[in-house]
Amino acid sequence: MDRLTRIAIVSSDRCKPKKCRQECKKSCPVVKTGKLCIEVSSASKIAFISEELCIGCGICVKKCPFEAIQIINLPKDLDKDTTHRYGANTFKLHRLPVPRPGQVLGLVGTNGIGKSTALKVLAGKLKPNLGKFANPPDWQEILTYFRGSELQNYFTRILEDHLKAIIKPQYVDHIPKAVKGNVGEVLSQKDEKDLKTDLCHDLDLNNVLDRDVGDLSGGELQRFAIAVVAVQNAEIYMFDEPSSYLDVKQRLKAAQVVRSLLRPNSYVIVVEHDLSVLDYLSDFICCLYGKPGAYGVVTLPFSVREGINIFLAGFVPTENLRFRDESLTFKVAESAQESVEEVQTYARYKYPSMSKTQGGFKLQIKEGEFTDSQIIVMLGENGTGKTTFIRMLAGLLKPDDVDDSVDIPEFNVSYKPQKISPKFQSTVRHLLHSKIRDSYMHPQFNTDVMKPLQIEALMDQDVVNLSGGELQRVALCLCLGKPADIYLIDEPSAYLDSEQRIVASKVIKRFILHAKKTAFVVEHDFIMATYLADRVIVYEGRPSVDCIANPPQSLLTGMNLFLSHLDITFRRDPTNFRPRINKLDSTKDREQKAAGSYYYLDD
Repeated sequence: MDRLTRIAIVSSDRCKPKKCRQECKKSCPVVKTGKLCIEVSSASKIAFISEELCIGCGICVKKCPFEAIQIINLPKDLDKDTTHRYGANTFKLHRLPVPRPGQVLGLVGTNGIGKSTALKVLAGKLKPNLGKFANPPDWQEILTYFRGSELQNYFTRILEDHLKAIIKPQYVDHIPKAVKGNVGEVLSQKDEKDLKTDLCHDLDLNNVLDRDVGDLSGGELQRFAIAVVAVQNAEIYMFDEPSSYLDVKQRLKAAQVVRSLLRPNSYVIVVEHDLSVLDYLSDFICCLYGKPGAYGVVTLPFSVREGINIFLAGFVPTENLRFRDESLTFKVAESAQESVEEVQTYARYKYPSMSKTQGGFKLQIKEGEFTDSQIIVMLGENGTGKTTFIRMLAGLLKPDDVDDSVDIPEFNVSYKPQKISPKFQSTVRHLLHSKIRDSYMHPQFNTDVMKPLQIEALMDQDVVNLSGGELQRVALCLCLGKPADIYLIDEPSAYLDSEQRIVASKVIKRFILHAKKTAFVVEHDFIMATYLADRVIVYEGRPSVDCIANPPQSLLTGMNLFLSHLDITFRRDPTNFRPRINKLDSTKDREQKAAGSYYYLDD
């Protein structure tokens, strides 16, 4: 018996039936027998594929000149679990996360897998059609479908208007288009709990209360958006990626604010790609797997540790199902264990003590040294001068005064900036061809960088139409493809989902090691930072006022110094060695602080 069911996805952006002379229809063996498996009428802008008649031969996929068709086999059991489908040959979501009152539900999964769709359904902003998009069911049928589960009671309460839901949107940079006025006024208007003063202190918003919303930076917008949600009375609070643009300290403060919203009858749901923050925030977790843009499946709820480990392992034991070919681990060895012979083969470089004043901000850089085949991660809060130091190394900023006893070595530098604004008016293929032609044609670069970053799938897309995550992957590819001595990479994790972050880390690490170059990386995602770092530069001082950049030091010493400033401790997960934040004042937290071991590296 055939245990598979098929779904056909036709991209509305790519499908151009008038241009391709209906190659898909001509090639289909089912159409040749007289059945309407693929229909393209003269009036339609997109081809329709019947999933019932499709035999999964894949000929139409190969024949389509615009790569607009995907035919995907699904386990038959999933067919009865369809929660929502947007239309014929479009994305569908199987099952829903089940929130619990008084607890934080964390959602983890790649981009385009249905997390935002699940949030809209649970917020009551999208009525689930159970896959019947042509004839949507009424609420009575939907409640009957969820009968016997916690979701029946949840949806009943939403329908009876007992639950008010507020969502913090994913893209905070769109907020200025919808919200006008200054920060203080907007927060006062929304403040239903008389918490504005406390939240402004917790989220460091006191300095921007008189500023217009349109003038806020990314990090300030994120903290403002969290505050706007937190000051309102509601029963369901939803946060879509609350840590984007924030530094490590701000991420933990935001996490504490989110947890402070818990009440015995309230629900808190968080979508987050920084796995250490998700771990710290959540009480239980649902993973989402599937094929981005085609279908997504929500797992049963798991404990936090088990849920994140299942996501990293790529295997769901409750369903006996593997959704990723390889598991992801974070084994980190202290670089001091390297042999003396190995260290002696490295070329050593020094940079002098320098300082730079910009407006009211002063940065002092202490003299340091680094070697090739090494990644130095810069750790510090926002506004401590990490990007300023990178720009000085890149030669884009001149220091005010320099220690003359040490010559500043001249390097060829490749720089990936923090903010990526696409201006290139053509396809990704043309961009790579014009900027990094030699690397882009080289088989080794293709294997080490382009293939893992999935650049091939973006080749024929216009650069200006790429999403944030796609732009980030192309920018990384351009940065690593340029011949240089030093690679300066500012926030490579921005806009990437948790899986892409780990892949990007491995790409950077392998490239720097094989090419025998040096990389300076600014990164706030703790898991990515600890995986990448051979050595760390810790920034101290008052952000935006007066800061010091320490010399590069070992991973363990640097992490201990950095975490002692934040007053948090990390332990390692025994299964995959990922860093986990200890809950404040937990037994483990107190033990590690007493021993002065803020960053616990022991396996």
